[in-house]
Amino acid sequence: MKISVDIASYPMKVPFAITGHVFHDTETVRVSIEHKGVLGRGESVGTYYLNETAQSMAADLEAVIGRIDGDTSPQSLQELMPLCGARNALDCALWDYRAKSRGKRIWELLDITPRELITVFTIGMEEPSVMAQRAAEAAQFPQLKIKLDAQSPIERLEAIRAVRPDATLVIDVNQGWDFEALKEYLPACEKLGIAMIEQPLPRGEDSALEGFTSPVPLGADESCLGLEEFELAARRYDVLNIKLDKCGGLTEGLALVRAAKAHDMQLMVGNMTGTSLSMAPSYVIAQFCQFVDIDGPLLLAHDVENGLDYRAGGIVGLPDAALWG
Repeated sequence: MKISVDIASYPMKVPFAITGHVFHDTETVRVSIEHKGVLGRGESVGTYYLNETAQSMAADLEAVIGRIDGDTSPQSLQELMPLCGARNALDCALWDYRAKSRGKRIWELLDITPRELITVFTIGMEEPSVMAQRAAEAAQFPQLKIKLDAQSPIERLEAIRAVRPDATLVIDVNQGWDFEALKEYLPACEKLGIAMIEQPLPRGEDSALEGFTSPVPLGADESCLGLEEFELAARRYDVLNIKLDKCGGLTEGLALVRAAKAHDMQLMVGNMTGTSLSMAPSYVIAQFCQFVDIDGPLLLAHDVENGLDYRAGGIVGLPDAALWG
């Protein structure tokens, strides 16, 4: 079994700003598994707030690939590697290899009848008028995800709502508020018809949400990396955002789906702005989600070959086998 690790960089169409960060490009680490003419691939961007980089993930992968052989399954990989972005790339490559070596699609392996998805389109943080312009230009997308911090969040939302009264709006604060700010902004968010507020408080500083009833559903992203943190997040949040980069791959992502469903918790699938090779495994998780965010390739200057088909209405076609799964 031949396993290779590569790094590829993809520039953003325009600089993409969130709380505390501006991204000009996306660096991905890619794993290829080849055996007897069958090729499986996986990609990861990693988690910036855990200080993961393409270089650090590549080093993590190089340290473990000597222990990967034809008997390694996505399930056994969980014991070989801790939760990390590197494991995501390898886990997804193993799933792709498993599907192709058996001559089946991922849907058959998981006994899922897939449906096409509608993704949000993400608006990065800029001046309110510029964000409103971006929202107006994204008229084909019925659902928008708005990046916010503590600087004029309601002004930004009002500007967007004025030009997109039709849109479902989800906001993502990326840990940018405190509890008092959340309580201050909630009435305006409710009035503006915000469907969900993602990660309003900093990771590790959200205990005030236990027992708090919000008029707008609150979502956990940075506050829940994987299964070990799920029970705590379920007590504080209404929605769980599953990102394969942070939870270490499709295998743990599916386990989080099962845990959330057992708690009657709503689900979102998110991304770290990778290519369609990153989005394709997330497409599996999205089959169980009320909120879908797999627009990463739309923010890049170019995508991989055989990328996902993004169509009018925010519709995303099923991944082709030539891409993944």
